[in-house]
Amino acid sequence: MRRASLLIVAIVLESSPLSGQTASPYVPLSYWGTPYIEHFISAGKMVDPTPLTRPFRTDDLIRALQAVDTVNAGSGERDVVRGILRDLRRHEEGPWARVGADLGVAAATTSLRDPLELGRGAPVPRNDTVSRGFASGGLALTLGMGPVVVVTHPLFDTRLKHDPDWFGKKDRVIAGRMAESYLSAQWSFGEVFFGRMDRNWGPSIAQGLLLSDDSYGLDHLGVTLGTSAVQLQGLVTQLDSRADSTGAIERRYMVQHRLWVRPPGRWTFALWEGLVWAGADRGLEPWYANILNLGILEQLNTGTNVNSMLGLDLERRGNTTLYAQAMLDDIQVDKKTVTDRKPPSWGLTVGAKGGVAGAAWSLFYTQVANLTYRNEDNLQVPLYHGLGTGRNFADYDQATLRVSVVGPGGVLVSPEVTWLRQGEGDPRLAHPDPAAFASTASLFQGVVERTFRFALGVDWRAGPVTLSGDAGVHLVTADAHVKGNNATRFVGRVGVTWRWHRESLLP
Repeated sequence: MRRASLLIVAIVLESSPLSGQTASPYVPLSYWGTPYIEHFISAGKMVDPTPLTRPFRTDDLIRALQAVDTVNAGSGERDVVRGILRDLRRHEEGPWARVGADLGVAAATTSLRDPLELGRGAPVPRNDTVSRGFASGGLALTLGMGPVVVVTHPLFDTRLKHDPDWFGKKDRVIAGRMAESYLSAQWSFGEVFFGRMDRNWGPSIAQGLLLSDDSYGLDHLGVTLGTSAVQLQGLVTQLDSRADSTGAIERRYMVQHRLWVRPPGRWTFALWEGLVWAGADRGLEPWYANILNLGILEQLNTGTNVNSMLGLDLERRGNTTLYAQAMLDDIQVDKKTVTDRKPPSWGLTVGAKGGVAGAAWSLFYTQVANLTYRNEDNLQVPLYHGLGTGRNFADYDQATLRVSVVGPGGVLVSPEVTWLRQGEGDPRLAHPDPAAFASTASLFQGVVERTFRFALGVDWRAGPVTLSGDAGVHLVTADAHVKGNNATRFVGRVGVTWRWHRESLLP
């Protein structure tokens, strides 16, 4: 224990502060350059500035891109690196403002964001298979004032009114939302963040098990303390309120704590915990929100009821980078009573990525157990307006292989093969009674639906115009969990977006 403490102290003393006195905005996960950046990282052509953490801060990403060896890169890759740097670099010294706008049109065979959602989910499967055209547009404002950055980004998107996952108004021609809206105060050894921004904790190749970009508009308070090598991170948010079995409205909260460590060498790892609680007479309980407390210990000492989850993230950088994420939701050690026979619940992701002959490849396998995320108190689940704060589904496993290559003109081509098995379990279902534990599977409840996906994605940018699209064929067996019910689906989308921005000093 003493040696571990001395190692952490040494890492802190040798590492650099989080940032200087000028705050840096975050690069949204939806940024047009994200697929290229992940390609460069997977291929080993660029060092990941924040392993196991997304999104990037702009200044961190610029430094990583500037270190890319463009001399030995292809012409298309050089063009992309230069284009992203031109787009992200800030040219003003002092208080500054940046205004950006975008307009886009798209056509797709479904309004779902993820084509692998089709036919999945309970109690209502996501079966939107109507081909439609969509229009979108947004206006983003970023203000930088020394150690503070302010971002607001409202947008409209006609796709939202057809998306089964969207919880907002759908009875209008145009639906809108705030994509990002936050205030971030940053200093040498920490950050205080409040607002809305998509995050992902865990390997970037897959959605995080407890924190990802799945949910729409999860406003939260975030705190980070530490250096570029050791950070203590915390997140607290209020989930949507719901009525219990008596009709009383219960307030729901979620807290996540994480110790993120990147020692000298190739390894990065993070230990984390998440807690969800609910109650008509419960509020934001400070003993759980305290970033320096162990939530699971506070649960034992206070005797209060929460849904606790523990996790570990790992990554080892190399010619072949290895990564993993594991989460333990519930496991019964004793087997004395009926309630002790509850099936265990967990989640895991393991994978690797690397480069070969100028291309990048990534392979991962992920698995989420049947009762993962569910709790005996059905309101203490990490769902926000019906969407998972991490994964949107449970009771499944998935293996995915992706390859990407940047060709002439900066065209990014990404073929994909996915094998998905989905049981009849779901985080939105009620927790089974103890009497039903004997007939409740740990993994793959009921009839298993299987999907083979063969797909090809394309991204390309020419000046202010970007083109993105993908096309895939899904071969489904036991469709809708009915034996002998097989189906073949074509799933595709294509979109064109025009972007513009201007930057200047604040008066």
